[in-house]
Amino acid sequence: MVRFFMQQNSTEFKPTLSLMDATLLVAGSMIGSGIFIVSADIVRNVGSAGWLILVWLLTGIMTLVAALSYGELSGMFPKAGGQYVYLKEAYNPLLGFLYGWSFFAVIQTATIAAVGVAFSKFLAYLVPQLGNTYLLFSIGSFKIFSGQLVAIGIICFLTYVNTRGVKEVKWIQRLFTSTKLLALFGLIVFGFILVKNSYWSENWKTGFTALQNVGTKNAVGALQPAQWLGITGSALAGAIATAMVGSVFSSDAWNNVTFIAGEIKNASRNLGLSLFFGTLIVTLIYIATNLMYLNVMPLQEMAFCADDRVAVLAANKIFPSYGTTLIAVCIMISTFGCNNGLILSGARVYYTMANDNLFFKQVGKLNKNAVPQVALWLQCIVASAWCLSGKYGNLLDMISLVVVLFYILTIAGIFILRKTKPEMERPYKAFGYPFLPILYIVMGLAFCGLLIVYKPEYTWAGLGITLSGIPIYYLMRNQIKK
Repeated sequence: MVRFFMQQNSTEFKPTLSLMDATLLVAGSMIGSGIFIVSADIVRNVGSAGWLILVWLLTGIMTLVAALSYGELSGMFPKAGGQYVYLKEAYNPLLGFLYGWSFFAVIQTATIAAVGVAFSKFLAYLVPQLGNTYLLFSIGSFKIFSGQLVAIGIICFLTYVNTRGVKEVKWIQRLFTSTKLLALFGLIVFGFILVKNSYWSENWKTGFTALQNVGTKNAVGALQPAQWLGITGSALAGAIATAMVGSVFSSDAWNNVTFIAGEIKNASRNLGLSLFFGTLIVTLIYIATNLMYLNVMPLQEMAFCADDRVAVLAANKIFPSYGTTLIAVCIMISTFGCNNGLILSGARVYYTMANDNLFFKQVGKLNKNAVPQVALWLQCIVASAWCLSGKYGNLLDMISLVVVLFYILTIAGIFILRKTKPEMERPYKAFGYPFLPILYIVMGLAFCGLLIVYKPEYTWAGLGITLSGIPIYYLMRNQIKK
């Protein structure tokens, strides 16, 4: 076992990924299960067709602006570690470590767990005994469901495949990302040409008048429709911020490609291009998917569909005989490919931190296939623990603020680095500088401020997880000095 983890025959990454591979990694990491689910919660918060699309459009603009801004940073530092490196270079090692710590503790590992459990949730449509409601055993209040073990199995399998080398992994990414893009495209098209009853005109009567449901909960705690009331001013701002938690989560992980810069051919050029093409493709698909939802079902059904499974409802409207099975397979393909990209990229951050003497020493070594094997398995262990905890859903809400705050700090780093390191080569310069980066910072700060006001129970917990890294940072530094 020791030899298995300690084996290494390579000292540097091998650039084997093309521009197409990098673009598919961006798109594949972004598209998981969110687009199939979160629109229900968005409608419950903003209540109209216009605001549903505007929420996705605002999120898409934020994501595209951030991706275009990251192009400059990725060209300046075309090496493994991505955002961790940018923060360390623009500010200081502590801030870089706090990002890396949050990334390891929750951001990446809990996301991997959530995507893995989403895979098992939709597998249960085909094999109910493998779902998240099938109890295997319990020890006191601690319960183990078969779906949790399925999620762990998928994570372990993909981790093993990733230890075999990037060449093998890229074919998985190509196959599964291409398949889910084609499946989503097909669902969008068929949603307009095959559905028997169109609700397009009915839904757009709500226009851009924001409405919020004053609902009640039934005996099992499920939200029930009651009355829709018009909202404006601060109530509208809070509803938008709350609604965007889902769309931001669904659009996250676009920056994962920067973590594997050392394995991308001509990284200083292709990183920036892949960020732009990947985020643009996903933004357009997300907006088109929501337009399709508006065509095939009334807003009321969208807001209160079972378990928020909007895509399942849509598929059953389009393909009444086999819609549920079809969408379950699509989501399994989507989440499988998404987790492959997340597992591939996440380990490179811990590898880079270890080489900066800010993580366990063995994590900073490559195996004979030129991949950080120890980092991959350590990530697998933490993600599996989140699968067993059953708390990943709440934790993902908690870190929404933290994720956007780190994006804001990273983009602000562009301004700092232009002052402190003007001599560095910049193959790309941030598009629309300084206006677009400032636009993102303003939008991001507004989003974070509104979350603090309207969702304090999540935001302070997320900040607490991040700040807990401060004593760990100084502890590691003191250990290194000794």
